[in-house]
Amino acid sequence: MAGLARSVAAAILLLSMTTFGFAANKVIIILDASGSMWAQIDGKPKLEIARESLRTVLQSVPAADEIGFMAYGHREKGSCDDIQLIVPPQAGSASAISAAADSLKFLGKTPLTAAVKQAAEALKYTEDKATVVLITDGLETCGGDPCALGKELEASGVDFTADVVGFGLTADEGKQIACLADNTGGKYIQASDEKALQEALVETVAAPAPAPAPEPAPAPAPAPEPAKPEFNFQPTVVMAEGGEPITDGNAWEIYKANSDGSRGDSVTTEYGTYNGNLEPGDYIVVARDDEAKVEQKFKIEAGQVYKPLFTLNAGTMLIHPRSSQGADISDEAHVDFTYPGGNTTHYGDTKIIVPAGEQKVTVQIGSGSVTETIQLTAGQKIEKDVIVGVGHVVFNAYYIAGGDKADSSGLGFEIVKAKKKIDGSRDDVEHSYGPDSKFWLPPDEYVAVTTLDLATVEEPFSIKVGDNQDIKVPLNAGVLAMSAPGAYSIEILSPKKDIEGNRKALGLNYGDTWQQAIPAGDYVVVRHMSDEGHDKEMPVTVKAGERTEITVTP
Repeated sequence: MAGLARSVAAAILLLSMTTFGFAANKVIIILDASGSMWAQIDGKPKLEIARESLRTVLQSVPAADEIGFMAYGHREKGSCDDIQLIVPPQAGSASAISAAADSLKFLGKTPLTAAVKQAAEALKYTEDKATVVLITDGLETCGGDPCALGKELEASGVDFTADVVGFGLTADEGKQIACLADNTGGKYIQASDEKALQEALVETVAAPAPAPAPEPAPAPAPAPEPAKPEFNFQPTVVMAEGGEPITDGNAWEIYKANSDGSRGDSVTTEYGTYNGNLEPGDYIVVARDDEAKVEQKFKIEAGQVYKPLFTLNAGTMLIHPRSSQGADISDEAHVDFTYPGGNTTHYGDTKIIVPAGEQKVTVQIGSGSVTETIQLTAGQKIEKDVIVGVGHVVFNAYYIAGGDKADSSGLGFEIVKAKKKIDGSRDDVEHSYGPDSKFWLPPDEYVAVTTLDLATVEEPFSIKVGDNQDIKVPLNAGVLAMSAPGAYSIEILSPKKDIEGNRKALGLNYGDTWQQAIPAGDYVVVRHMSDEGHDKEMPVTVKAGERTEITVTP
């Protein structure tokens, strides 16, 4: 499946850097932090696999190597300028890079060309030897030309190399990005499955570098061999019976066949049109194009030429996800395919080749989703807009209407259904944190529960399909900054006592300083000391939209 292959490829790249990236004196690792990294393998997100693999590999990097770390797409969803050199190239940077990777968010676009250019400049590639290792799970989405950049960096650099690993890209997509590596003398690596990851670990991490071989002595001229065919294996693959041969975007996987007929060791993987020579023996050959594949078994005999035909029995689907009728294609959409024999997930505008038969396509944008069942015949090409039917809303909070905008990290928005259930609770829909929190929601009545520290406000609103709302929530709150020198803890209580003489506790913080957003009103601040009998309380009034400072002294 493409989702699995993409994630495994990410881990392979990380684990392969000890071979082709870290051989240079100075290296910058570029990690794709786009939203597709949330796709899962066996319930585990790809981004977690990438983080753990990076942490493992960095432990084996020589301490003298100067390694840097760059990411893109980790701070903003739609920005092509979201590129950051987080850890400059330096010796002993393993822990800093691991910590940086662990803190990344994965949500943006793929400006890979600009990122490689910035990394080369950070390495002073026109003055020193420089290596960039690019980990990408998608193609360029910001208008860059990676092929042209490769030629530019190779021509102007002292000794510049770009190594690239794709996250399960198709062969056609791989060619579009492999040129960046080819044009700089680097390597393009594409993984296919879990086994490939295990082989990469043995080959790239465990295997020692071979010593230089001595110059061989001149060999005697070989005796002339009898003429033989240039190629003995020339397969052809078609989408459907009677269809035109596929010569681009497809792959050929050649395996030795075990005595029981199962797959043995991998012999080679080739792309596009394949003309090869196979030693006599038993083989299993897999023809693959995207999610469609078919295999045949062969017994190769000396002196024979084999020209087999493979029929994928597959078709092509082009899915254009849109939030509403007439809206732009959504880059944020999750497009899940369930096809005969498997399933996979893509993001945004999607072209996919799948086995013929019943296809279930589920498109999700935010909290809205729609599933369509499509019958696809072999050789057929279906292009379809899928309308999810959601509206868009952006939330911000203000201490007071027309006042200062709340931009604290403690700001949160929880969206719940407006209609209460029989027990009085409401169904949770979605949540987000920080200012400019964005939601895609199906049409309905909702309540936005906005929380900032001790201040909580419920804001009812409704959404229609195609809406684009900007909602400003007034908190009617201020900021209370409290100081209590020498205190063990600081507590905020309600000003009025109940019938038993107790006040309601509203918040507690350990230490002698504390600052909180809090609804406007009257409160009592208590300084708790470690010694009993030395507590001190002081009344305070907080005004909406204002900052109030109080010091509780002995």
